[in-house]
Amino acid sequence: MKIYVDIKAGRDGNGTKEMPYRWIGEAAKAAMPGDEVLVAPGTYREYVEPVHAGTEEARITYRSTEPLGAEITGAEEVKDWKPYKGNVWVTRVNNTVFGSYNPYTTYVFGDWYFAKRDKHTGCVWLNDQALYEATSLEVCEAGEVYECSWNPEASKLKWYSEQDEETNETVIYANFQGADPTKENVEITVRRECFLPQQNGIDYITVSGFNINKAATTWAPPAAYQDGMIGPHWSRGWIIEDCEIWGSKCAGISVGKYYDPENDHFFTRHHVKSPTQMERDAVCRGQYHGWLKEKVGSHIIRRNNIHHCEQGGIIGRQGGVFSII
Repeated sequence: MKIYVDIKAGRDGNGTKEMPYRWIGEAAKAAMPGDEVLVAPGTYREYVEPVHAGTEEARITYRSTEPLGAEITGAEEVKDWKPYKGNVWVTRVNNTVFGSYNPYTTYVFGDWYFAKRDKHTGCVWLNDQALYEATSLEVCEAGEVYECSWNPEASKLKWYSEQDEETNETVIYANFQGADPTKENVEITVRRECFLPQQNGIDYITVSGFNINKAATTWAPPAAYQDGMIGPHWSRGWIIEDCEIWGSKCAGISVGKYYDPENDHFFTRHHVKSPTQMERDAVCRGQYHGWLKEKVGSHIIRRNNIHHCEQGGIIGRQGGVFSII
């Protein structure tokens, strides 16, 4: 069966060509083995959670009807900027927008991460250009070149955030170096992932031809839950093809490890095991959590343009076994 999605459709769609769903997530709830979800061009500001697995004989396919025409993004537009000082503007975002995961209170940290714990998983974007996070409002105001940057001039674009506990708001300051954020395309990263199951074992999914970008992914070391903007999450037989995947705070595609509450960033949180020992433990514990050729891996990742992902374009411990990339 073909299921149709179009962001321009009404909210009462049923997935037919005449009355398509408005959101890809609606189609994901309905799609069953053998179905093809056809997504019209447009920007889909949503998190897509595939809830049904396909089979080896009858995959579930998600396809952009126009190559790279359908965009799945973890960012939201922000137009309510007010001048603060000089080139710096300020906006306030109610924390209910973020739900249970606030990228502006969540830090990039964990095992094998040796930098300072002062960078958040969130980000501010000016016309698809990521701003550099400042460690203080003063650094944001100064807007000086970051000498280690590959693009020194762009590193003058800065942002800084803080929490207003009384109003339950995230306050974001941004130095746009003279640009007017009320007239430009300014976005902030809001969602942790773009296309990724919450449950393990959502097998035999094909994702083809999408532009997937701007997610507030978390640090993904080998012995911890490894999320990405898109990924199979400890399942079997996915195909990710012909996509453009960019702008992840950490990983673009993850074919990595599941969440194991008894062995997750254990050194960082408890300081009793070395990260290397945790990796040994992860191999042993994986045997108890389905790490078998019949259940995990054998993915195909091909013909994707992956760029500007700050930890890695494709990452994965154990879950990518027997895959072709």
